[in-house]
Amino acid sequence: MVSPDTDAQLSGEIDADPTADPIRWRILFVLLVTIFMTLIGVSIVNVALPSIRQGLGASQSDLQWVLSGYALTFGVILVAAGRAGDIMGRGGLFLIGVGIFTAASVAAGLAPNAEWLNAARFVQGIGSGLLNPQGLGMIQHYFRGDARGRAFGYFGTAVGFSVAIGPVLGGFLIELGGPDLGWRLTFLVNVPIGLTAIVLGLLWFPRPLIVRLPRTGSGLRSLDPVGAGLLGFAVLAILFPFVEGSGRTILWLLLPAGLLLVWLWVLWERRYARLGLSPMVDLKIFATRSYTNGITIMALYFMGVTSVWVLVALYVQEGAGKSALQSGTFGIPAALLSAYAAHWSGSRVMRFGRKLVIGGMLIALCGLGLSIIVVLMHEAGHLSIWWLMASLAFVGIAQGAVISPNQTLTLSEVPLNYAGSSGAIMQTGQRIGTAVGIAVITAATFWALSRASWSAAMVTGFSLIGFVVFLGLLVAVKDLRDRRKA
Repeated sequence: MVSPDTDAQLSGEIDADPTADPIRWRILFVLLVTIFMTLIGVSIVNVALPSIRQGLGASQSDLQWVLSGYALTFGVILVAAGRAGDIMGRGGLFLIGVGIFTAASVAAGLAPNAEWLNAARFVQGIGSGLLNPQGLGMIQHYFRGDARGRAFGYFGTAVGFSVAIGPVLGGFLIELGGPDLGWRLTFLVNVPIGLTAIVLGLLWFPRPLIVRLPRTGSGLRSLDPVGAGLLGFAVLAILFPFVEGSGRTILWLLLPAGLLLVWLWVLWERRYARLGLSPMVDLKIFATRSYTNGITIMALYFMGVTSVWVLVALYVQEGAGKSALQSGTFGIPAALLSAYAAHWSGSRVMRFGRKLVIGGMLIALCGLGLSIIVVLMHEAGHLSIWWLMASLAFVGIAQGAVISPNQTLTLSEVPLNYAGSSGAIMQTGQRIGTAVGIAVITAATFWALSRASWSAAMVTGFSLIGFVVFLGLLVAVKDLRDRRKA
């Protein structure tokens, strides 16, 4: 472990003990406002896709890339951006990321055609990929112990509110602006939030400094460009077949190529460390069981639960005939309860530890089981489809009880001079898990729909989600036992 004093010097953001600085809560506010903006941007776009197709005459492939382009660039640069923040100072890179995301939002809102919109979405992904690992790294840097749990709890609360407000705000803006202007407003709404975050960051962030870590070399070598390139191409090769969604068999050849690149990256990082240089990722962190268990839990959880909201949106609109705005309201109780659960569990994670995550996983399985019952009872004519709001509320509670506490526990033993890159690896696992889960689970759901009814398709999809969450539960139980042995 790295001591707090050494940490303060390595981070280059303040000279004194960062955990004693009262300005840290202002810094957290800026981080949360920005994360809120990026997450709202994602959820709004899901609602706006039909209007984009109508307003720009976009094809199905164009719409796919509106989602996929953002996901690809975001996932590819995460770890490299996290390591750059560890070395160069996280505050400056965070503000650069906010600026890029905000400028790309303007470009997307003014897009004259689908190609322009997709290019803007690629750039948005770059901005989001730059700022997100800096946010996690700064929370680790400025907060310790119970305060860190509370900070991640507030982080989870911001996530919950953004998920709740995003679809409803998107539906409102589309109705307000009409088919052409409405979808543009869903991008332009990011601009005042981004500008506010930049101004507050410039006022409140300590002056970022370029720091040279001991025995790391200087300049470009400190950033390990070869390692960044190998890992970036590996993530791209692994993600691309899942997010492209065309079903072309040749694309799946990228998967073994991606795994080969991961192997080459590991070899390179080991060589880089042997030369006395600072590798992109300290591979020793993977020997820390709490870290490897935590990123596995997070990847499995996102692989499963993210697909819940995709399936519900499809089922409510196409299976039950509700509007996009009505569909957006189904997740409101779940998102609000997620926000509260994140705050509650964040304040108690240091007391209960991994038990909170295990409890959240069990609640998620309960919510999935109840949702299957609601779907079957609705199909039989015994229950209204609106009862899904109640069953999905359990999934929302689980989300708050799993994500924020797991982030705190996963990163608790990571050396803080690798906080950005370590947090970025966790986020990369989330992105890969999300992409794989949505691709596989939606494919299985549509396969069942082609042979049976919507109820059978939903049972298939929710059962697969439940299986993946159960695997995550097993890893959480393993981690609890590992901690007790230690």
